[in-house]
Order: sequence, then C-alpha cells, then structure tokens
Amino acid sequence: MGASLPPKEANLFKLIVKSYETKQYKKGLKAADAILKKFPEHGETLSMKGLTLNCMDRKSEAYELVRLGLKNDLKSHVCWHVYGLLYRSDREYREAIKCYRNALRIDPDNIEILRDLSLLQAQMRDLTGFVETRQQLLTLKPNHRMNWIGFAVAHHLNSNGAKAVEILEAYEGTLEDDYPPDNERCEHGEMLLYKISLLEECGFLERALEELHKKEPKIVDKLTYKEQEVSLLVKLGRLEEGANLYKALLTMNPDNYRYYEGLQKCFVLYSENGKYSSDEIDQLDALYKSLAEQYTWSSAVKRIPLDFLQGDKFREAAISYIKPLLTKGVPSLFSDLSPLYDHPGKADMLEQLILELEHSIRINGRYPDRTEKEPPSTLLWILFFLAQHYDRRGQYDVALSKIDEAIRHTPTVIDLYSVKSRILKHAGDLVAAASLADEARCMDLADRYINSECVKRMLQADQVALAEKTAVLFTKDGDQHNNLHDMQCMWYELASGESYFRQGDLGRALKKFLAVEKHYADITEDQFDFHSYCLRKMTLRAYVEMLKFQDRLHSHAYFHKAAAGAIRCYLKFYDSPVNSPAEEEDNTSKTPSQKKKMKKQRKAERAKKEAEEKNEESSASGNSKFGKRHIKPVDPDPYGEKLLKAVKQLLRLDAENPDSHRCLIKFFHKVGSMPAPVTDAEKLVWSVLEAERPSISQLQEKTLSEANKVFLGKHEDSLMHRVAVAEMLFTLDPTEKPEAVKLIEDSSNKVVPTNGALGPVMDWKLKDCIVVHKLLDKALIDQDAALRWKVRCAEYFPYSTYFEGGCSSAVHNSLNVNGGASHPEISQSENALVSNGKLEAFKNLTI
Repeated sequence: MGASLPPKEANLFKLIVKSYETKQYKKGLKAADAILKKFPEHGETLSMKGLTLNCMDRKSEAYELVRLGLKNDLKSHVCWHVYGLLYRSDREYREAIKCYRNALRIDPDNIEILRDLSLLQAQMRDLTGFVETRQQLLTLKPNHRMNWIGFAVAHHLNSNGAKAVEILEAYEGTLEDDYPPDNERCEHGEMLLYKISLLEECGFLERALEELHKKEPKIVDKLTYKEQEVSLLVKLGRLEEGANLYKALLTMNPDNYRYYEGLQKCFVLYSENGKYSSDEIDQLDALYKSLAEQYTWSSAVKRIPLDFLQGDKFREAAISYIKPLLTKGVPSLFSDLSPLYDHPGKADMLEQLILELEHSIRINGRYPDRTEKEPPSTLLWILFFLAQHYDRRGQYDVALSKIDEAIRHTPTVIDLYSVKSRILKHAGDLVAAASLADEARCMDLADRYINSECVKRMLQADQVALAEKTAVLFTKDGDQHNNLHDMQCMWYELASGESYFRQGDLGRALKKFLAVEKHYADITEDQFDFHSYCLRKMTLRAYVEMLKFQDRLHSHAYFHKAAAGAIRCYLKFYDSPVNSPAEEEDNTSKTPSQKKKMKKQRKAERAKKEAEEKNEESSASGNSKFGKRHIKPVDPDPYGEKLLKAVKQLLRLDAENPDSHRCLIKFFHKVGSMPAPVTDAEKLVWSVLEAERPSISQLQEKTLSEANKVFLGKHEDSLMHRVAVAEMLFTLDPTEKPEAVKLIEDSSNKVVPTNGALGPVMDWKLKDCIVVHKLLDKALIDQDAALRWKVRCAEYFPYSTYFEGGCSSAVHNSLNVNGGASHPEISQSENALVSNGKLEAFKNLTI
C-alpha cells in the first residue's frame, strides 16, 4: 500500500489507513489531502479518501473518488478492495464479490481480502466458493485457529459433514495434551460439542458417543453434555440407559416437556399424532403417576396426562389439575388448557366440570369433595375461565354475562377488562372492545403489554391517530413514531396497515406493509457480523442454527401477512388507479366545463407523449433526448403459462377451497375470452393450455358452468362455498345475477353439534358474513340484497357494529371517534383524547 510514494507520503498513507480503522475520519481526510496536493493522480490515495468520505455520509463524492482512483491505477489491489468495501457498505454484495476477485487476481495471497471475500460468500450462500476461500486462508495461515474452524464449518454448510469432522480432528492433532488453558475451556468445549453433533448428523452414532465420553473432562457445558448423550443413547436403541438419564435430567428441570417426550420414547410410548391405544394409555397413566410422586412440585407432570387420557380418567386428572390453580388464581389457566379444545369431547367435559365447581362454590362456598371453605376469589377465577370458554365456543352472550359478573365481584382485576375486550372483539363490537382495552390500560399505566393490547384494539377499530398516541407512551423521547419502526414493531405496522387498507388509504397501508418487508431485509443483513464473530468465539452450533433460521426466515407468518397486504394494495391500485395531486386539485377547484376541457387537454398530452416514446423506441439509436435508453416494461408471463402452474399448484394444495375454485374458473374464463391466436408462439401456448385442461380433474369433459354446479353439489351446506359458486356464476354470465343472489340468500345458518350446556353455537362466522355483504354490495351491485343480508346478520351477530346489531355500541351510543370506512359509526376526530389517554366519548358507553 502506498508503495509508489516517497517515504514521507507513504507514512501519511499508512496514517490514512490507521485513521480509517480507528474511525478518525477527519484526520485521515487531512492526510489524504496532503498526499493529493503533491500527487493528485495517486489512485490508492484517491480510493482511501473516497472510502473515508463514505463513512462521513458523502456517498456520491466517495463513489466518484474511488472510481477515479481505480481508473488511475487499475492494477492496484487496494483500489479494487476499497471499491468492494464501498459496494459492501451499500449491501451490493454481488458487485463487492466481483471487486474482491479482481483484487485477488493482482494479489492472490492477501489475507484481508480473502477474509472479506469469505464473509460475503457465507452471506450470499456461495458455499462452493466459501469452501475454496477458507481453504486458501488455512493454507496461508495454518497456525490460526479461526482458519481451521472456518474451513470445517464451510464443509458442513456445503453438506460435507464427514470432511468437516476430519478437519476438526486434524486441528485437534495440532494441539498439546494439556490444551486448553483455563481461559479457553468454554470455547474448546463448544468446538468439541460441535464436532460430536457433526458425527451424529453424519450417522456415526457409536463414534460420537465414544468421543463424548472420552472428551467429558474438557466439556464445560454439562447440561448440553447430558442432553447430547441421551440423544445418542436413544438413537442407538439403548433405551434403558436413556430412560435413566432422562430421569436424571428431570431431577434438574421437572417442567421441561422435551424430557418427558424423550422418556416416553424410551418406554416406546410416544406417538407423533397424539393417538394411543387403550393399553398404551394405561401404561402412560401409570408412568406419569409414578413420576408425579417423584416430582410433586412439577406442573408439567400433571398437565401432560390431560392430552392422552379419556373419559373418567381425563375428568379425574382435570379436576386435580384445575382446582389448585383456580384457588391460587392463575390467569393463564385457560391458555394452558386451550389445546384440549381440539380433542373431541374434552371441551364439553371441561365445561361440565367447571359448571359443577361453580354451582358448588355458589351454594356451599367449597368444592364438592372438600370440607374446607374456598376463598372468595375462587368464584372470580371460575367465572373468568368460563367467560373465555364460552368466547372460544362463540357463545358471546353467555361469555359476556360471566365476565360482567366477575367484574361486579372484583372490579379491580385488570385481566377481566382485557378478556371482556377480547370477547367484544370476537363478537364484532370493535369500538367497545377498544374502550375496554383503554380502561384496562388506565388501571396500570406502567404495563407495556396491556398498553400494546390496547393499541391493537384501537387499530382494529380504525382509531389510528389515537392508537399512535397510545403506542408512543412506551417509546423514547424525540421522533417517537420512527422509534416504533426502529424497534421493528411488526405487529403494530401490520395492524396499522390493515386499518389504513380498510379505510381506503392505500398509500399509507402499502408503506406500513413494505416497512415490515424492510425489517426482514434488515434481519437478513444483521447476520453479516456473525460470520466472523461466531468463528472467533466458537459458538458454532448456535451459528449453524442461525444460518438455517435465516434460510427459512421468509416463511414467518408476519412476512406472509405483510406480503399479502402489499399485494392487495397493488391490485387495488391497478384496478382503480388514483389521480395525481394536480388532477385532484383540478377536480375540486374547476367548474364542470373547465374539468371537461382539462380532461381533453390531458388526454391529448398523454397521446402526444405515447407517440414520442414510440418514435424514440423505433429510432436506430434507441436513445432518448436525455441520453438514456428507453426500456419498455416486459410482461414476464405474456401467455399465462406461469399463472397456469400457479393454479395447478393451488389445486394440489387444497382443491376444495373456495378461493381455489375461484382461481380455476377465472383463469379458464379469461383464457376463453382471449382473441384467437395469430403467431406461432401464441398457437403453441394455446395448444399447451388446451392440452393441460383435461388433466385438471375438476374440468374433465365439463364446461365451466357445469364444473361450477358440481362444486356446489359437493359443498351445498357451506356458506363460503356457495358464495364462491354464486360469484363465479355471475362472472361467467352477468345475466344470472338474480340466481347468484338467490344462491347466497338461500344459505342457512345451522347449529354446530355440541353438548354445550348454555345455548347453541351457530356455524357462520362474523368475518365470513362481512365478506358476503361486501360481495353483494360491491361485486354483484345489489344494494337491496346487501341490506337484506345486513338485517339478517344483525340477528345472528347482535354485538356487531358492522351489521349494527341490537346490542352493539353502534346502536346504543352515538360515538364520535377517529375511524374509517369499514366502521360507518366511527368518524374522523382526534379531539376526544383527554389527558389520561382515554376517550371522552367512551365515558357513557354501555354494553
């Protein structure tokens, strides 16, 4: 570096590099200017000055200087390396890799460049290149531990675990017998555990167990040692030893569900689907009874049997599990038992059991089989549980009566208001739900969770301005709204985006959804620093797990919601483009005749612009007057082959889903309405589409109308399937609108068969009925049918503000709060906010 400079300037160049590394950018800039005063064309100095400016947020100057430096000295590895660093800082990793490779052509043994290249290859998952680069680093510096470990990890990531084990063993061969010293025992132990996990992954189980026992004195993490040992024993079929070791682990942590699962496997009493024969249930029952005697303080040993026990045994176990928790007052009891609601019959048994306890407490003040009295709070927690139970079953009247009684019993318990808010949300009264959530928040202003729950309820009620003011109560001072973005508060951005979408504010909705997408890009970017850190600190197992997590990062539910929301926004933009600000202004300030004149003028301008673009495209140079080549947007799927593949994949996933049926009918209806093919390419694609059609079972030897009728015959009792058929009937033939409307209105809301003790549970869901109403109103454009549907649903959902049910706050209160299009009773207003954060308009709210 700086070799072509005289000694004085060469020392100044070293100062530039040192200043960059120590972040003393002004000092480095001063040294660079001193060199450039004498040697203004010196490429490496120009590049380093550009790199320094880049760190001072002067990017345009930085790129200009680095490119000039590279132009002046194309054969300098420093210039290429700096150019790569510049690209890396802007996350242009592929361009950075190209620059590093050019630098290595000039200086192939430069360790710094090789190390930087290996980090980028790991980031971009160029695993073959990663292996080669790590091998080169090891060859150049074999006495460096990190190079050995990096080479092994590279082979592991490249699906060559056996080679990784060989490298780690070769590295161990270079160590002395008394290694490691005390200050490196943890790191060395981690490396040994990583090696054993590699042996297990490769299937060398006996060898892995032998190595584990051999290296036990050098492994510091004894808990992981035992867990690794028991995993190997079970895989080797040494179940008795495994069972003893699991019992030892349970002594250390008797509430670890994984240990109980492993113990069941050792006794060959484990099933992935949770289904067992009567003999297996008896054996499991005996096993857990013996474990309960050993671990009397364990909650898990009492809870797990509820998953597999049936009948009277389930009832007996449930009573013994639930009673102490109701007496103690555990608010999370219902959440703990909620998975049992997916087991046939168990929800009914729980309901019957809790109702018996409630009756006994009311009459005698004690449980049925006890003589001692229960504290008054026991009745409160029984009512609390029952309210959540009936909410889960959709019996909102009963749920509200139970939670209201609980509030009258003890009005100071915050959880009661939160649960009542949740019940009202499920029942459809989003405004009242937001009010109660705010009341709960005001009872404990220091509780961040309750504050967040309140914000979520407000956003669901489309009270965005109030939600923002409530959310920032727990952010730092300053630019509070940006703090929520900086904290990657994705649930808030998703809920806010959905609210804006419901209100028709597509711009803000899209901004929120894309903010979530950016968070995922940042999470992907955040892994970069760990590529070197984890190799240095030897946290190898966690590092490999982190890389696997990053590879499946975009399968997370939040990303799916954000992506679906953004797609919906783009589709809305396409279907109904928004006017430009100038056009909006004209629409408000001009007279009708002026508007007409302006419209014609704009039309002429657009036609002129299109003609100019056409002429420019057809010109020989293909360049516009600005010197840029016009690139016409290309349709990546002009003939719909990719769309056909998507439809077929959707049918493979769930052919009976109403949305799958919609996509299938719409696609082939669109294909059928296209003009006849003219070119050879169009004819070829057309023949492929026609050849594919018989392979789709729903359309074999059927017209689209016939396929629609067959689908209706299969799902005649399902509301959403009938709605899909009606919508497609109208799409295929708009004259069939009366028949489509009749098909929807003839649907019947049947009672779901349950053994519920307090009233029926209806089949229709509120959100589905709202979708149907919007379809009748917007797609089928039948306001009379939409009104009839609204009146009908108001009876089924009396708490729904959307349908203005008889028990909803839309009827009982004339609220004047910030809201949007999906809740007509809410109007835009922020003046209802008072000093304690509550809504003035909610003071007189009654439910």
